[in-house]
Amino acid sequence: MLELTRINTFRGPAHVLLDVSLAVGDRESVCLVGRNGAGKTTTIDSVMGLLPVRSGTIMFKGRDITRLPTHRRALGGIGYSPEDAGIFPDLTVAENFQISQSLASAAAGRRAPASTDGIDERVLALFPEIKDFAQRRGLFLSGGQKKMVAIGRAMTLSPAILLLDEPFEGLAPVVVTRFIDAVKKIKEMGIALL
Repeated sequence: MLELTRINTFRGPAHVLLDVSLAVGDRESVCLVGRNGAGKTTTIDSVMGLLPVRSGTIMFKGRDITRLPTHRRALGGIGYSPEDAGIFPDLTVAENFQISQSLASAAAGRRAPASTDGIDERVLALFPEIKDFAQRRGLFLSGGQKKMVAIGRAMTLSPAILLLDEPFEGLAPVVVTRFIDAVKKIKEMGIALL
């Protein structure tokens, strides 16, 4: 499904990814492990098109997406949950979801999926507690709540693969267990994970 072949990516003058190759098959889960600065986030940013790839290829579902814009990758089935959650702090959780659904639906020329308070029912199946803070502004969410929203927003696009950058970073052990359960459910939905 996703294949990186001899990827070379820089952050400023630093050559972070040097001939990196990896593959994630359909419904497969692949975990990148390494110390800080090893290139895990750079790999994900390269797949999403957030950093330009100097050389090498990124194939997704048999199509070369190396030069494809980020929004096209997202609409094509690559979900992304960034390390910092990237939610809009001045909007409520429900509004964060409504923006994602509206943009995705408009771009794809389809109606938004069934939802509660603008939150996709599939997301609520993963994180039912989101209903409890749906009207809270992003600024006032805990780290775990922000990560739930970030993963949930990525799920609104019905991805074939979900890229999770540092999904457990900064979470209490009891919350990590909760997220592991959600990741298992995502895998059961047939979504590949990186």
